[in-house]
Amino acid sequence: QVQLVESGGGLANPGGSLTLSCVVTGDILNIYFTGWYRQAPGKEREEVASIVQNGRTNYADSVKGRFTISRSRDNAKITYDLQMDKLRPDDTGVYFCNVRTTRQHWGQGIQVTVSS
Repeated sequence: QVQLVESGGGLANPGGSLTLSCVVTGDILNIYFTGWYRQAPGKEREEVASIVQNGRTNYADSVKGRFTISRSRDNAKITYDLQMDKLRPDDTGVYFCNVRTTRQHWGQGIQVTVSS
């Protein structure tokens, strides 16, 4: 079992930046995949960025060159950050952290709104 705590998000102007963080504790040694997903109003949840155990990252085409996923470990916790730059109004949505061990774990979701 792992526990996830998300933070960050909020309101940003187009062209601005935000950082989301997902702090994971518990069975962190068995994490093989972590992803950030978003769900825009009226749309299905989609993966925007992910990182696997060997450090390889993957990005949705719509965020390549603008979003960066990273991880850092500190004793018994791992923090996964999503740095979001050059934000656009269509980046608006609820963002979820997803961590996979022998099962999937979802965060509670964070609202990101990009608007002038």
